[in-house]
Amino acid sequence: MTYGIEFVPGNVNVKQVVNFCKLAESKDIDFAWITNHYNNRHCYAVLAAVAQATTTLKMGPGIMNSFTDTPAAMASFMCTLNEISDGRAVLGIGPGDLSTLPKIAIQPEKPVARLEEAIVQIRKLVAGEEIKKSGMKFFDYDGAKLTGVTLPGKKGIPVYVGAQGPKVLELAGKVGDGALINASNPKDFQVAIPIIKKACDAAGKKNFDIGAYTAMSIDMSEKKARNAAKIVAAFIAAGSPPELLTRHGLDLHNVAKIKEALGKFDFKTVGELVGDKEIDAFTIAGTPEMVKAKCEDLTKAGVTQIIFGSPLGPDMTTSIRLLGKYIV
Repeated sequence: MTYGIEFVPGNVNVKQVVNFCKLAESKDIDFAWITNHYNNRHCYAVLAAVAQATTTLKMGPGIMNSFTDTPAAMASFMCTLNEISDGRAVLGIGPGDLSTLPKIAIQPEKPVARLEEAIVQIRKLVAGEEIKKSGMKFFDYDGAKLTGVTLPGKKGIPVYVGAQGPKVLELAGKVGDGALINASNPKDFQVAIPIIKKACDAAGKKNFDIGAYTAMSIDMSEKKARNAAKIVAAFIAAGSPPELLTRHGLDLHNVAKIKEALGKFDFKTVGELVGDKEIDAFTIAGTPEMVKAKCEDLTKAGVTQIIFGSPLGPDMTTSIRLLGKYIV
C-alpha cells in the first residue's frame, strides 16, 4: 500500500500547499496530487513549487484533461516537472469535468475517445518520438516532437487515469499505469476493480496501481471530523446518479432536498439533511481508529493507493500529523 494526499490550491494558497506537502513528506506519504480547476491557482505552478521544496514525494496534477490542455502542452509540462523533481513526476489525466467545461465555452464531446488519443500522444512525445499523421480524430499531430526538454528515458512518466464510469475504468486498465477512482467506499471498488482487472488482463498488464481518491476527514473528535465532512458528502451525493445512491442505500428524496439546498447556498439546511448514511457512503470521516478501519476495508477491496483528499479535517495540519501517526 502507498499513500497520497490531495490539495486544492483554491482554499489554501501556494505557500501553504508547499508547507503541507513538506509536512506530508515528513510523515512518509508517497504522493501529492494537486487539483486542476480553471478558477483556482494553476496546478502547473503549484507543482513546480512543490518539486523544489521536497526530495522524495512523487507529485502530479490530479487531474488534467485534454479539453483545457493539449497533449503536447501536458507532455512538455510533465517532462519539465520531472526534471525539476529529479524524476518524481506522475500524470493524473481524465475525461474532464463535464459540468464545468460548458461554463468556459467548451463542449465536452466524445470525452473517452479524446482521452485515449491524448494518452497515446503524450506517451509518444515523452518517449522522444516525432509524431507523424496517423488519422486520429482529435490529435492527429503532424511532425510534433519535444526538442527542448529533458526526456525521462525508458522509465517514462506514469499515467494515472481519473475514472468512475465503466468506459473510463476500462480505458484505465487498457492504457494507464494506475487509476484514480473518486470513491471512499469499498462497495464502489467492488464494482470498479473487476472492470479494470479485465482490461489489464486483456492487455497483459500487471502491477496496476488502483488509487482510492477519497474524501477524508480525521480528528481526535469524532463529531468535529464528521461535521467537517458534511458539505463534501453533500456535493458528492448531489452529483451522483440514482444507481450509485441506491447502491449505498440512500434516500433519493432526501438527496433531492440536499441538492435543492445546495443550489440556494443554504448550508445550514444542508448540514441538517446530511446524516451518517451520506457521510459513510462518500467519505472516510472520524477518529484515527475509525479512519484506520475504513482504510483497511479499502485494502481488502483491492485498493493499492489511498489518497487522502479534501476536506482532510477541521484543521489540515493536525489532520496530516494524525494520518502520518495512525494510518500511514
